[in-house]
Amino acid sequence: MNINGIVLVNKDKNISSNSVVNKVKWLLKADKAGHFGTLDVLGEGLLPVALGKGTKLFDYFLNKDKVYKTIFKFGETTATLDLEGEITQRNDVIVSKSDLEQILPLFLGKFNQMPPQYSAKKVNGKKAYELAREGIKVELKPKEIEIYSIKLLKEIEKNTFELEVWCSSGTFIRSLCRDMATKLNTYGVMQSIIRTRCGIFYLKDSFSLKEIEKGNYSIIPLENIFDCPKFTFNKVDTEKLLNGMTLTFESDFEEIKCYGYDNSFLGIGKMERNNLKLKLRLI
Repeated sequence: MNINGIVLVNKDKNISSNSVVNKVKWLLKADKAGHFGTLDVLGEGLLPVALGKGTKLFDYFLNKDKVYKTIFKFGETTATLDLEGEITQRNDVIVSKSDLEQILPLFLGKFNQMPPQYSAKKVNGKKAYELAREGIKVELKPKEIEIYSIKLLKEIEKNTFELEVWCSSGTFIRSLCRDMATKLNTYGVMQSIIRTRCGIFYLKDSFSLKEIEKGNYSIIPLENIFDCPKFTFNKVDTEKLLNGMTLTFESDFEEIKCYGYDNSFLGIGKMERNNLKLKLRLI
């Protein structure tokens, strides 16, 4: 079936992101489907699933910011840095709310972050977590990330805190827990994680798999995703854009939603000086 757009899924824990995509694809009888940003099996929350031509937007959304609510427990850790692994280290250090508040500013801004050993990072064609499960320790490379804000929401119990993190794509919240614990001279494990925002999408607008099964969902049309002006082209210019040609065009905007003479959504055009070219074709 020719379904094009985005459906926002509220992913449960204990199911993989790929399993969610396959389920949605089957339920909606879509030709193609894919997700924008993996959530760990134990992760919950917003998983945007692209359908049909929406899968062409992967690169467009690859570097969008994310917001997470997470619970960190200090004083112990696991090999996976979350509850999937067994506890490997413990100590008796007690972290107070004020201790944690003092170090939070140290993690704002851009810095290099080391991914967890148990992650989907590729090493010689294999995922790091696959090698880790075989007992092979690999040398991962740090990646520059950016954290825009960290809010300490509440202290749940001794050594256990709920935080909200607004960060760049590619940030590992498990690694953030590990690195905070190091600053506090202790260990740390991420107990839970919920993604509440991904780019322009919000968890409050998402649907559970059960709701989608019952037909209670909506698909966001591709043209509704882009916040830029619309322009409709005549038949000659429509054909030129679809053939990869550049049009002479004046606009104060860097990007334009391009529509054909029949009002079909062609995709996103990019301006360079007074030249317009279709940079993202969606037809």
